[in-house]
Amino acid sequence: MVRSLKKRIASSFILSNVAILVIGFTVFYFLNSLNKQIENITLNTNQISLLTDEVRISAVSILKMQKKILTRKATEEDLERLISLCDGFHSQLQRLDSFYKDVQIKTIISKMIGYVDSLQTLLSKVSLFNNRDTAGISTIGDLADKILEAFSEFQDIQYYQNEKRDKQLKSIIGETRRYMLIVLIITFLGTVLLSMIVPGRIALPFKKINDAVRELQDCNFDVSIYYNQDDEIGELAHELNKMITSMKHFEELREDRISVEQKKFDTLANLTKRNVLVANAKGQLIYLNNQVYTALNLQSEDVLKKDMEDTIIPKSIKDAFDLALKRRSKIENAEVHLTHKVKEERVNEETGETEEVEIEEELFKGYANVIPIRAKESDLDYYLMVLSEEIFA
Repeated sequence: MVRSLKKRIASSFILSNVAILVIGFTVFYFLNSLNKQIENITLNTNQISLLTDEVRISAVSILKMQKKILTRKATEEDLERLISLCDGFHSQLQRLDSFYKDVQIKTIISKMIGYVDSLQTLLSKVSLFNNRDTAGISTIGDLADKILEAFSEFQDIQYYQNEKRDKQLKSIIGETRRYMLIVLIITFLGTVLLSMIVPGRIALPFKKINDAVRELQDCNFDVSIYYNQDDEIGELAHELNKMITSMKHFEELREDRISVEQKKFDTLANLTKRNVLVANAKGQLIYLNNQVYTALNLQSEDVLKKDMEDTIIPKSIKDAFDLALKRRSKIENAEVHLTHKVKEERVNEETGETEEVEIEEELFKGYANVIPIRAKESDLDYYLMVLSEEIFA
Protein backbone atom coordinates (compact mmCIF):
# COMPACT_ATOMS: atom_id res chain seq x y z
CA MET A 1 0.00 0.00 0.00
CA VAL A 2 1.42 3.35 -1.06
CA ARG A 3 1.29 6.06 1.54
CA SER A 4 0.12 9.56 0.78
CA LEU A 5 2.55 12.45 0.42
CA LYS A 6 1.40 13.85 3.76
CA LYS A 7 2.13 10.57 5.53
CA ARG A 8 5.50 10.23 3.84
CA ILE A 9 6.56 13.73 4.90
CA ALA A 10 5.32 12.99 8.43
CA SER A 11 7.28 9.72 8.42
CA SER A 12 10.41 11.57 7.25
CA PHE A 13 9.93 14.10 10.04
CA ILE A 14 9.48 11.34 12.64
CA LEU A 15 12.52 9.48 11.29
CA SER A 16 14.60 12.67 11.52
CA ASN A 17 13.50 13.22 15.12
CA VAL A 18 14.31 9.61 15.99
CA ALA A 19 17.74 9.99 14.39
CA ILE A 20 18.33 13.20 16.38
CA LEU A 21 17.27 11.45 19.60
CA VAL A 22 19.54 8.48 18.87
CA ILE A 23 22.46 10.79 18.17
CA GLY A 24 21.70 12.79 21.31
CA PHE A 25 21.53 9.67 23.50
CA THR A 26 24.73 8.34 21.90
CA VAL A 27 26.59 11.55 22.68
CA PHE A 28 25.09 11.53 26.18
CA TYR A 29 26.22 7.91 26.64
CA PHE A 30 29.79 8.77 25.70
CA LEU A 31 29.81 11.84 27.93
CA ASN A 32 28.26 9.91 30.82
CA SER A 33 30.76 7.06 30.35
CA LEU A 34 33.61 9.58 30.33
CA ASN A 35 32.22 11.25 33.43
CA LYS A 36 31.91 7.92 35.31
CA GLN A 37 35.43 6.82 34.42
CA ILE A 38 36.91 10.16 35.45
CA GLU A 39 34.80 10.13 38.61
CA ASN A 40 35.97 6.62 39.55
CA ILE A 41 39.60 7.45 38.86
CA THR A 42 39.34 10.73 40.78
CA LEU A 43 37.58 9.03 43.73
CA ASN A 44 40.18 6.28 43.93
CA THR A 45 42.97 8.83 43.63
CA ASN A 46 41.53 10.95 46.44
CA GLN A 47 41.08 7.92 48.71
CA ILE A 48 44.60 6.71 47.93
CA SER A 49 45.96 10.22 48.61
CA LEU A 50 44.16 10.38 51.96
CA LEU A 51 45.38 6.91 52.97
CA THR A 52 48.90 7.76 51.78
CA ASP A 53 48.87 10.87 53.96
CA GLU A 54 47.66 8.80 56.93
CA VAL A 55 50.36 6.19 56.27
CA ARG A 56 52.96 8.96 56.01
CA ILE A 57 51.85 10.47 59.34
CA SER A 58 51.84 7.04 61.00
CA ALA A 59 55.29 6.24 59.58
CA VAL A 60 56.70 9.57 60.85
CA SER A 61 55.10 8.99 64.27
CA ILE A 62 56.60 5.48 64.47
CA LEU A 63 59.98 6.90 63.47
CA LYS A 64 59.78 9.54 66.22
CA MET A 65 58.84 6.95 68.84
CA GLN A 66 61.62 4.68 67.56
CA LYS A 67 64.18 7.47 68.08
CA LYS A 68 62.82 8.08 71.54
CA ILE A 69 63.20 4.40 72.36
CA LEU A 70 66.75 4.35 71.04
CA THR A 71 67.69 7.23 73.35
CA ARG A 72 66.07 5.27 76.20
CA LYS A 73 63.83 8.22 77.08
CA ALA A 74 60.60 6.36 76.33
CA THR A 75 58.15 5.28 78.98
CA GLU A 76 55.75 2.38 79.18
CA GLU A 77 53.04 4.71 77.89
CA ASP A 78 55.21 5.55 74.88
CA LEU A 79 55.67 1.86 74.21
CA GLU A 80 51.91 1.27 74.36
CA ARG A 81 51.38 4.23 72.05
CA LEU A 82 53.90 2.80 69.58
CA ILE A 83 52.08 -0.52 69.64
CA SER A 84 48.82 1.33 68.99
CA LEU A 85 50.48 3.24 66.09
CA CYS A 86 51.62 -0.07 64.63
CA ASP A 87 48.08 -1.45 64.84
CA GLY A 88 46.70 1.63 63.04
CA PHE A 89 49.54 1.53 60.53
CA HIS A 90 48.82 -2.13 59.83
CA SER A 91 45.11 -1.35 59.21
CA GLN A 92 45.97 1.58 56.94
CA LEU A 93 48.33 -0.55 54.87
CA GLN A 94 45.68 -3.25 54.42
CA ARG A 95 43.14 -0.68 53.23
CA LEU A 96 45.73 0.84 50.92
CA ASP A 97 46.52 -2.62 49.53
CA SER A 98 42.86 -3.09 48.50
CA PHE A 99 43.06 -0.10 46.07
CA TYR A 100 45.94 -1.50 44.03
CA LYS A 101 46.15 -4.34 41.54
CA ASP A 102 49.73 -3.72 40.49
CA VAL A 103 51.93 -6.62 41.71
CA GLN A 104 54.95 -4.42 42.43
CA ILE A 105 53.03 -2.04 44.70
CA LYS A 106 51.22 -4.88 46.45
CA THR A 107 54.61 -6.52 47.09
CA ILE A 108 55.97 -3.36 48.71
CA ILE A 109 52.84 -2.91 50.83
CA SER A 110 53.03 -6.60 51.89
CA LYS A 111 56.69 -6.02 52.82
CA MET A 112 55.72 -3.03 54.99
CA ILE A 113 52.94 -5.04 56.61
CA GLY A 114 55.49 -7.79 57.37
CA TYR A 115 57.86 -5.24 58.94
CA VAL A 116 54.99 -3.79 61.02
CA ASP A 117 53.99 -7.28 62.20
CA SER A 118 57.59 -8.02 63.15
CA LEU A 119 57.81 -4.69 64.99
CA GLN A 120 54.59 -5.44 66.85
CA THR A 121 55.88 -8.87 67.89
CA LEU A 122 59.17 -7.40 69.01
CA LEU A 123 57.50 -4.59 70.98
CA SER A 124 55.40 -7.12 72.88
CA LYS A 125 58.62 -8.87 74.08
CA VAL A 126 61.15 -6.08 74.53
CA SER A 127 61.71 -4.39 77.89
CA LEU A 128 62.69 -0.75 77.94
CA PHE A 129 64.03 -1.00 81.47
CA ASN A 130 66.24 -4.03 80.98
CA ASN A 131 69.71 -2.76 80.27
CA ARG A 132 70.69 -6.10 78.86
CA ASP A 133 68.05 -5.99 76.08
CA THR A 134 70.22 -3.83 73.79
CA ALA A 135 69.76 -6.16 70.80
CA GLY A 136 65.93 -5.89 70.94
CA ILE A 137 66.05 -2.12 71.05
CA SER A 138 68.49 -2.06 68.16
CA THR A 139 66.18 -4.37 66.18
CA ILE A 140 63.31 -1.92 66.71
CA GLY A 141 65.44 0.77 65.09
CA ASP A 142 66.29 -1.51 62.17
CA LEU A 143 62.63 -2.40 61.56
CA ALA A 144 61.60 1.25 61.71
CA ASP A 145 64.29 2.11 59.15
CA LYS A 146 63.12 -0.72 56.90
CA ILE A 147 59.52 0.54 57.14
CA LEU A 148 60.71 4.02 56.19
CA GLU A 149 62.74 2.67 53.25
CA ALA A 150 59.78 0.60 52.02
CA PHE A 151 57.50 3.62 52.32
CA SER A 152 59.95 5.75 50.32
CA GLU A 153 60.04 3.04 47.65
CA PHE A 154 56.24 2.97 47.70
CA GLN A 155 56.08 6.76 47.15
CA ASP A 156 58.46 6.52 44.16
CA ILE A 157 56.30 3.85 42.56
CA GLN A 158 53.17 5.84 43.39
CA TYR A 159 54.66 8.83 41.55
CA TYR A 160 54.94 6.74 38.40
CA GLN A 161 51.43 5.42 39.02
CA ASN A 162 50.15 9.01 39.10
CA GLU A 163 51.81 9.66 35.75
CA LYS A 164 50.24 6.48 34.42
CA ARG A 165 46.85 7.63 35.77
CA ASP A 166 47.21 11.01 34.01
CA LYS A 167 47.99 9.23 30.74
CA GLN A 168 44.97 7.00 31.30
CA LEU A 169 42.75 10.06 31.78
CA LYS A 170 44.11 11.63 28.60
CA SER A 171 43.57 8.36 26.78
CA ILE A 172 39.96 8.10 27.99
CA ILE A 173 39.24 11.72 27.03
CA GLY A 174 40.90 11.25 23.63
CA GLU A 175 39.01 8.02 22.95
CA THR A 176 35.69 9.60 23.93
CA ARG A 177 36.46 12.61 21.75
CA ARG A 178 37.29 10.27 18.87
CA TYR A 179 34.01 8.37 19.26
CA MET A 180 32.05 11.63 19.42
CA LEU A 181 33.88 12.92 16.32
CA ILE A 182 32.99 9.71 14.47
CA VAL A 183 29.34 10.11 15.51
CA LEU A 184 29.33 13.74 14.35
CA ILE A 185 30.95 12.82 11.00
CA ILE A 186 28.42 10.02 10.45
CA THR A 187 25.64 12.44 11.40
CA PHE A 188 26.95 15.06 8.97
CA LEU A 189 27.25 12.56 6.12
CA GLY A 190 23.80 11.19 6.90
CA THR A 191 22.37 14.71 6.92
CA VAL A 192 24.01 15.50 3.58
CA LEU A 193 22.75 12.22 2.13
CA LEU A 194 19.22 12.82 3.35
CA SER A 195 19.31 16.43 2.12
CA MET A 196 20.23 15.13 -1.33
CA ILE A 197 17.75 12.25 -1.44
CA VAL A 198 14.63 13.44 0.40
CA PRO A 199 14.18 16.85 -1.32
CA GLY A 200 14.92 15.20 -4.67
CA ARG A 201 12.32 12.51 -4.04
CA ILE A 202 9.75 15.15 -3.13
CA ALA A 203 10.73 17.72 -5.79
CA LEU A 204 11.16 15.28 -8.71
CA PRO A 205 7.44 14.87 -9.49
CA PHE A 206 6.94 18.64 -9.32
CA LYS A 207 9.85 19.08 -11.75
CA LYS A 208 8.20 16.60 -14.13
CA ILE A 209 4.94 18.53 -13.91
CA ASN A 210 6.77 21.83 -14.46
CA ASP A 211 8.58 20.44 -17.52
CA ALA A 212 5.30 19.13 -18.94
CA VAL A 213 3.62 22.53 -18.45
CA ARG A 214 6.50 24.25 -20.26
CA GLU A 215 6.13 21.84 -23.16
CA LEU A 216 2.42 22.66 -23.26
CA GLN A 217 3.27 26.36 -23.37
CA ASP A 218 5.32 25.61 -26.53
CA CYS A 219 2.27 23.80 -27.97
CA ASN A 220 3.94 20.41 -27.68
CA PHE A 221 1.24 17.96 -26.72
CA ASP A 222 3.33 14.82 -27.16
CA VAL A 223 4.22 14.77 -23.48
CA SER A 224 3.02 12.85 -20.47
CA ILE A 225 3.84 12.83 -16.78
CA TYR A 226 5.08 9.46 -15.52
CA TYR A 227 4.50 9.07 -11.79
CA ASN A 228 3.59 5.69 -10.35
CA GLN A 229 2.85 6.67 -6.75
CA ASP A 230 -0.77 6.55 -5.64
CA ASP A 231 -0.77 9.80 -3.66
CA GLU A 232 -1.82 13.43 -4.06
CA ILE A 233 0.87 14.13 -6.65
CA GLY A 234 -0.13 10.95 -8.49
CA GLU A 235 -3.73 12.18 -8.67
CA LEU A 236 -2.54 15.55 -9.97
CA ALA A 237 -0.29 13.86 -12.58
CA HIS A 238 -3.19 11.62 -13.66
CA GLU A 239 -5.54 14.59 -14.12
CA LEU A 240 -2.86 16.55 -16.01
CA ASN A 241 -2.29 13.58 -18.32
CA LYS A 242 -6.02 13.48 -19.01
CA MET A 243 -5.98 17.22 -19.73
CA ILE A 244 -2.96 16.83 -22.06
CA THR A 245 -4.77 14.04 -23.92
CA SER A 246 -7.84 16.25 -24.30
CA MET A 247 -5.75 19.19 -25.48
CA LYS A 248 -3.89 16.97 -27.94
CA HIS A 249 -7.20 15.71 -29.32
CA PHE A 250 -8.49 19.29 -29.55
CA GLU A 251 -5.27 20.37 -31.31
CA GLU A 252 -5.66 17.56 -33.81
CA LEU A 253 -9.24 18.64 -34.48
CA ARG A 254 -8.10 22.26 -34.79
CA GLU A 255 -5.34 21.33 -37.22
CA ASP A 256 -7.79 19.25 -39.25
CA ARG A 257 -10.20 22.18 -39.32
CA ILE A 258 -7.44 24.58 -40.35
CA SER A 259 -6.34 22.15 -43.05
CA VAL A 260 -9.89 21.92 -44.39
CA GLU A 261 -10.25 25.72 -44.33
CA GLN A 262 -6.90 26.14 -46.04
CA LYS A 263 -7.97 23.73 -48.76
CA LYS A 264 -11.23 25.66 -49.18
CA PHE A 265 -9.34 28.95 -49.34
CA ASP A 266 -6.84 27.51 -51.83
CA THR A 267 -9.67 26.22 -54.02
CA LEU A 268 -11.47 29.56 -53.95
CA ALA A 269 -8.27 31.52 -54.56
CA ASN A 270 -7.47 29.42 -57.61
CA LEU A 271 -11.06 29.66 -58.92
CA THR A 272 -10.97 33.45 -58.93
CA LYS A 273 -8.37 33.41 -61.73
CA ARG A 274 -6.67 36.34 -60.07
CA ASN A 275 -3.34 36.60 -58.37
CA VAL A 276 -3.76 36.13 -54.59
CA LEU A 277 -1.06 36.52 -51.96
CA VAL A 278 -1.24 36.39 -48.15
CA ALA A 279 1.38 37.75 -45.73
CA ASN A 280 1.55 37.66 -41.94
CA ALA A 281 2.22 40.55 -39.57
CA LYS A 282 5.99 39.85 -39.75
CA GLY A 283 6.07 40.60 -43.48
CA GLN A 284 6.48 36.97 -44.51
CA LEU A 285 4.50 35.46 -47.38
CA ILE A 286 2.49 32.47 -46.19
CA TYR A 287 0.37 31.79 -49.27
CA LEU A 288 0.43 32.29 -53.06
CA ASN A 289 -2.11 30.81 -55.40
CA ASN A 290 -1.18 28.89 -58.53
CA GLN A 291 -1.50 31.93 -60.85
CA VAL A 292 1.23 33.77 -58.90
CA TYR A 293 3.56 30.76 -58.88
CA THR A 294 3.06 30.39 -62.66
CA ALA A 295 3.36 34.09 -63.47
CA LEU A 296 6.53 34.66 -61.43
CA ASN A 297 7.98 31.20 -62.05
CA LEU A 298 8.40 30.54 -58.32
CA GLN A 299 8.61 27.52 -56.06
CA SER A 300 6.94 27.49 -52.62
CA GLU A 301 10.25 26.91 -50.80
CA ASP A 302 11.65 30.07 -52.42
CA VAL A 303 9.16 32.44 -50.81
CA LEU A 304 7.00 30.88 -48.08
CA LYS A 305 7.87 31.72 -44.46
CA LYS A 306 10.68 34.01 -45.63
CA ASP A 307 11.11 37.73 -45.29
CA MET A 308 9.95 39.34 -48.55
CA GLU A 309 13.17 41.39 -48.70
CA ASP A 310 15.09 38.12 -49.09
CA THR A 311 12.94 36.84 -51.99
CA ILE A 312 12.58 37.73 -55.68
CA ILE A 313 9.04 39.05 -55.21
CA PRO A 314 8.64 42.21 -57.34
CA LYS A 315 9.24 45.51 -55.60
CA SER A 316 5.72 46.87 -56.25
CA ILE A 317 4.17 43.96 -54.32
CA LYS A 318 6.67 44.44 -51.45
CA ASP A 319 5.88 48.17 -51.31
CA ALA A 320 2.12 47.54 -51.15
CA PHE A 321 2.53 45.03 -48.34
CA ASP A 322 4.95 47.30 -46.45
CA LEU A 323 2.47 50.18 -46.60
CA ALA A 324 -0.35 47.98 -45.32
CA LEU A 325 1.84 46.65 -42.48
CA LYS A 326 2.90 50.12 -41.40
CA ARG A 327 -0.62 51.54 -41.45
CA ARG A 328 -2.30 48.31 -40.34
CA SER A 329 -5.12 49.27 -42.63
CA LYS A 330 -6.60 48.49 -46.02
CA ILE A 331 -4.69 49.57 -49.17
CA GLU A 332 -6.79 50.14 -52.29
CA ASN A 333 -5.76 50.16 -55.94
CA ALA A 334 -2.00 50.36 -55.44
CA GLU A 335 -0.27 50.22 -58.81
CA VAL A 336 1.54 46.97 -59.45
CA HIS A 337 3.83 46.30 -62.37
CA LEU A 338 5.21 42.77 -62.73
CA THR A 339 8.08 42.10 -65.11
CA HIS A 340 10.77 39.54 -65.49
CA LYS A 341 14.05 39.44 -67.33
CA VAL A 342 14.40 37.31 -70.46
CA LYS A 343 17.32 36.74 -72.76
CA GLU A 344 16.85 37.62 -76.44
CA GLU A 345 19.20 37.38 -79.41
CA ARG A 346 19.72 40.65 -81.30
CA VAL A 347 21.98 41.78 -84.13
CA ASN A 348 24.47 44.49 -83.22
CA GLU A 349 24.05 47.23 -85.81
CA GLU A 350 27.65 48.37 -85.52
CA THR A 351 29.38 45.00 -85.65
CA GLY A 352 26.67 42.97 -87.35
CA GLU A 353 27.14 40.15 -84.85
CA THR A 354 24.37 38.35 -83.04
CA GLU A 355 24.47 38.64 -79.21
CA GLU A 356 22.22 37.82 -76.24
CA VAL A 357 20.77 40.69 -74.25
CA GLU A 358 18.48 40.77 -71.19
CA ILE A 359 15.26 42.69 -71.55
CA GLU A 360 12.41 43.37 -69.17
CA GLU A 361 9.25 41.58 -70.26
CA GLU A 362 5.98 42.73 -68.79
CA LEU A 363 3.95 40.02 -67.04
CA PHE A 364 1.26 42.00 -65.35
CA LYS A 365 0.20 45.60 -65.02
CA GLY A 366 -2.69 46.44 -62.77
CA TYR A 367 -3.73 47.23 -59.24
CA ALA A 368 -3.44 45.60 -55.83
CA ASN A 369 -5.86 45.68 -52.95
CA VAL A 370 -4.57 44.64 -49.50
CA ILE A 371 -7.20 43.64 -46.95
CA PRO A 372 -6.10 43.17 -43.30
CA ILE A 373 -7.67 40.23 -41.46
CA ARG A 374 -7.74 41.25 -37.81
CA ALA A 375 -6.89 39.01 -34.88
CA LYS A 376 -7.06 39.60 -31.12
CA GLU A 377 -3.38 40.53 -31.16
CA SER A 378 -1.75 42.60 -33.87
CA ASP A 379 1.14 40.16 -34.36
CA LEU A 380 -1.45 37.57 -35.43
CA ASP A 381 -2.96 39.72 -38.20
CA TYR A 382 -3.01 38.52 -41.82
CA TYR A 383 -2.91 40.65 -44.97
CA LEU A 384 -4.68 39.39 -48.09
CA MET A 385 -3.60 40.87 -51.43
CA VAL A 386 -5.63 40.47 -54.65
CA LEU A 387 -4.17 41.65 -57.96
CA SER A 388 -6.49 42.86 -60.75
CA GLU A 389 -5.95 44.54 -64.06
CA GLU A 390 -8.96 46.77 -63.43
CA ILE A 391 -9.48 49.26 -60.66
CA PHE A 392 -11.59 47.88 -57.84
CA ALA A 393 -14.82 49.74 -57.50
